[in-house]
This record gives sequence, structure tokens and C-alpha cells, in this order.
Amino acid sequence: MIIGNGILAAAVRPYDREDILFFASGVSNSLEKNPAEFEREISLLTKATEEFPDKKLVYFSTCSIYDPTKKESPYVNHKLNAEKFITEHCKSFVIFRIGNAVGRGGNPNTLINFLKNSIVSGTQFTIHNNAKRILIGTDDIALFTKQYIDVLNNEIINLTYPYQYSLPEILFQLEQYLGKKAVFENIDEGSYYNIEFNPRTESFFTGISSEDYLRKLFSAYL
Repeated sequence: MIIGNGILAAAVRPYDREDILFFASGVSNSLEKNPAEFEREISLLTKATEEFPDKKLVYFSTCSIYDPTKKESPYVNHKLNAEKFITEHCKSFVIFRIGNAVGRGGNPNTLINFLKNSIVSGTQFTIHNNAKRILIGTDDIALFTKQYIDVLNNEIINLTYPYQYSLPEILFQLEQYLGKKAVFENIDEGSYYNIEFNPRTESFFTGISSEDYLRKLFSAYL
């Protein structure tokens, strides 16, 4: 059973099962500040877990909770609250803390969509040279979930391609893929946070280099 209709819901749809409750109806905008949006998700989550207490819950959280610069973020605090609710009220669950998800369509303000749209339109933007990001395609999220859902129980898993990309790295590969130069300026700012890559995700992505994974994301979703 799947709750939601966004890019994550679409990705897991081929692996839908009656004994699994995929909760993919969360707040998608990490910059969201409207309390009503967060309350809506918690209310829907509460209703779903009460209505289907015997299904294993799969919830998609965020690796941004490790980012010290976002500890005051309403979005991050909301995700932590949702995780707390799940661990306290669900008898069977898996929480996937995912990196920056790359999918077909979706929020135009996500990193890859923003960079792509800026390059295509010729809009100037700024990149922080010291910033790094972790990425994962939505199809990989779904396939990993399908592959491990029966062996994971009451666990929280960091799910992302196990590499921290610098913004210049991402931008260079995107320019190559689009065949167009970006109009931007570099500033010597930015930061990144340490994250523990899960051994299962490292095994899942064995054999694909960081450059090849970027190319795979661009060709699959752009």
C-alpha cells in the first residue's frame, strides 16, 4: 500500500505490497516553514498507522538531520518528530534517511533541477566552492527498498550514493551532459557534514564510480 503521489511514491509503485505501508506523502520542500504543512503530514501518518497497525511502515526521512547548520530548520525538526512518532508507535518499521533525491520532475528548487533550469535558461547563479552534497536517484531508493525490505526491521538506514559531491563537480558534469556552459560565479564559502554510509548501500552501489553515477542520474531523470 502506498500513501502519496509524488516522485517517491511513483518510484516504489512497481514494488507495492499489501503487507507494506509506503508512506511517501511527506512535505517535499525542505525550505517549508508553514506549520500547517507539517501538521498535515503528522496527522496523515497518525491516521495511517492507526488504520493499518499490522503493516510494516516504510518512511522516507532525510540525511539533512546530520547537518549542524540545519538544526533549527522547521523541516529537519519535523522529520525528527515524525521519526520519533514512528519509533514509539509502530511495531514494525524501516526509516530511510535519504540524501538529495533526484527524480523525474518534482520540486524545481531541488539542487539538480535548479542547476539544470539555470543552465538551460542562461540564468546567472552562485555556487559555494566548499559545499558538498549527497545524491541518490529515486529508482535506486525504490530498488534498494525492494531488495532489503524483508531483512530490515525497526531500523533507521542512511540511504544515499556513498560519496560527497562538491558543487563544482556536479556543475561540470551537468554542463557536459547538457552541452551548455553555466553562467555563474564562485564564492569561497559553503560547508558539508559528515555522514556514516551504510554498509548495505556501499555494497548496493559497488562498481559504479562517482562520475558514472552522476551521468546515470542525468540520463535517467533529466
